[in-house]
Amino acid sequence: VDRLVCCQRSSARSACRLLFRAPTETDKRAAMAATPFLVPALSRPTTSAERLVPNPNPCPGTSSHPNPRRFCRPPGAALSAGAGESLLLAKADLVDLISDQERGVRTEGDASRRSEIIRAIDALSRYGADTVTTGPSLSATWRMLWTTEKEQLFIIKNAHLFGIQTGDVLQVIDVEKGLLNNVITFPPSGAFFVRSTCEAVSPQRVNFRFTSAVLRGGNWQIPLPPFGQGWFESVYLDEDIRVVKDIRGDYLVVDRAPYSWKE
Repeated sequence: VDRLVCCQRSSARSACRLLFRAPTETDKRAAMAATPFLVPALSRPTTSAERLVPNPNPCPGTSSHPNPRRFCRPPGAALSAGAGESLLLAKADLVDLISDQERGVRTEGDASRRSEIIRAIDALSRYGADTVTTGPSLSATWRMLWTTEKEQLFIIKNAHLFGIQTGDVLQVIDVEKGLLNNVITFPPSGAFFVRSTCEAVSPQRVNFRFTSAVLRGGNWQIPLPPFGQGWFESVYLDEDIRVVKDIRGDYLVVDRAPYSWKE
């Protein structure tokens, strides 16, 4: 395990360096070797303005960074009785618990908070147990609010070491076309994204297969070999958020981004 973690960190460093400058042949070989460790199990410029509308790359800590607290029920808000109220309270509990966790970075060192969040996910997922979450409402640009996925969290934590910051981490799904893009943005014009095909195989499960990957800087890009396949289940979905469990037992909470990501 320690050897794998070291490989992941080394590979992430190799790829992040490419975002500052045009890559050399050595860089390209390093990026090719890095690919297996930079592609999350579920997840995945032209200028950034041409691909993302509006500016899709808010940096953590800025006012444009996603704030899960906005989903919480405002004080005194009218609620329907019974199950409706319980659902709203369960949703508010989850988004409140993740709101100060820096997309999961702080949770890594806090086993107690992680357990609380997972219990809140399980509580909310009970309200989605009999729902279909693989229909048209799954199609969207989804923005990560919180995750347990170590690869993504490693990049978020360490991007500053290379003079960059991680912007939005996205999952872009088109159910009708059977397409899934997982994207990590590096403002102002960097991005790492993985293209996949996807197919709904049950009311809540989607199977996916990676087809290609690209690491982009301001005026260059490197294609990377795709690999692997897997599945994820959207255990809760509404007009605001989606809660996901995946093949590796990781968790993901996303909201509907206020823009549509385009390559």
